[in-house]
Amino acid sequence: MGVAFFIIIRILFIACMVFIIGYIFGGFSKKPLLTSWSKVAAILVIVLFIAANIMAMRFAFRDGRGCFRDREHQEQIERYGR
Repeated sequence: MGVAFFIIIRILFIACMVFIIGYIFGGFSKKPLLTSWSKVAAILVIVLFIAANIMAMRFAFRDGRGCFRDREHQEQIERYGR
């Protein structure tokens, strides 16, 4: 379920980038409706970027062991301090 949310966030991020690029380089700035959508897309890009990074961190640390995926390596660090 979490991977699906991550994919949806990435697709929305790309759609927002299309609106921003269309506003800067295309004719979106000439139409008032597309101008307002581009402003909303600019805000959504920031929010979706943060949300995608939060989701990625949750996937990376969901085991509750931090960044250590190898239990033996973690025990070696605890034993020898390296």
